[in-house]
Amino acid sequence: MKNIYVAASSQHVGKTTCTLGLVANLVEQGFTTGYSKPVGQKSVAYDGKIADKDAVLFSEVIGFDIDPDIHSPVIIGRGVTKEFIENPNSTDFENRLKHSRQVLENQYDVVVYEGTGHPGVGSVVNLSNARVAKMLNAGVIMVVEGGIGSTIDMLNMCTALFREEKVPVLGVIVNKVKQEKMEEIEYFLSRRLESMGMPLLGVLPYDSSLSLAIMETIRQAVDGKIMFNEDSMNNKVEDIVAGSLVDVEEFNTFENILLVTSFKRLNQAIDKVQSVAKIKGVDHCPLSGVIVTSDGRQAKWFEQADLANSYLLNHKVPVITTTLDTYGSVVKISRIEVKINNRTPWKSRRAIELVRQHVNFNALIEQFHLRKIS
Repeated sequence: MKNIYVAASSQHVGKTTCTLGLVANLVEQGFTTGYSKPVGQKSVAYDGKIADKDAVLFSEVIGFDIDPDIHSPVIIGRGVTKEFIENPNSTDFENRLKHSRQVLENQYDVVVYEGTGHPGVGSVVNLSNARVAKMLNAGVIMVVEGGIGSTIDMLNMCTALFREEKVPVLGVIVNKVKQEKMEEIEYFLSRRLESMGMPLLGVLPYDSSLSLAIMETIRQAVDGKIMFNEDSMNNKVEDIVAGSLVDVEEFNTFENILLVTSFKRLNQAIDKVQSVAKIKGVDHCPLSGVIVTSDGRQAKWFEQADLANSYLLNHKVPVITTTLDTYGSVVKISRIEVKINNRTPWKSRRAIELVRQHVNFNALIEQFHLRKIS
């Protein structure tokens, strides 16, 4: 079986992280490796066509020319489900998937397909992850978050659809495991999964760097306007502090800080940041960015002249203004769902490294009977 379908127990458990790592490391091992996101939900415009955003990410990281018809054949966008329910014969989803599979299988030793959401996503248009994997003649690697009892329970539920479609689950990758629990979880899960016929292929540790947002993601969350230093919007954020709380004791590490402050407190907060930096012996600017908040009641936008603090300008700190108040801004930021994307190349590199270090590729190659034929 030369096709691998990467599924997950739910959203945000690390499916893209694991898929990226699998593709990149199979390439490193000498396999010509194709990639496709057969069914996508979040799309972007690409060269006059629509493609899933993950397919665009992979094309940039792995280095292939994306053809949406091949690498992103089905997009379930707005209105598609209603159209399908009204007229199931109005779509040609199955033909698109079969065409994509045929082209990719003819070009590569192995093709890695990235699933969408949890196993049942897509069922409304008869394209659950299990049914798609069957159409693509793919064996499944299931990605699930770390634990023992909870992980087994989740796997049993999530693999039911694949069993129903008679699609083999040929391996499990457990993600986001606390470092101190790695050995214990690997020991017990490998024993239990072996008895279930689903080998444990790897246990990946939780890596906080993969959960960091960048300033552009934060701007979107607060519906903000960039006032200065737009070129620095890829800055990563490790910690958030309100302007009124800037104090020496507030910081464990004084790096990559997002300052959220009202306009009235802006200059005072910046003075405090500089004082703390001096006390800590930090000779560089610790700020990833600044959000200047309003009162949360009306759409009041500040002018650049109001916010032209020389410290921020000299250190190229991006400044965003929002109509939200400070509390509302922090709440919005706390709800951000962080994903690997093409603005976070450091995350892509780390994902590839984690999979290389913690996935048993010899076992994977044996399970899928992979062969280099080109």
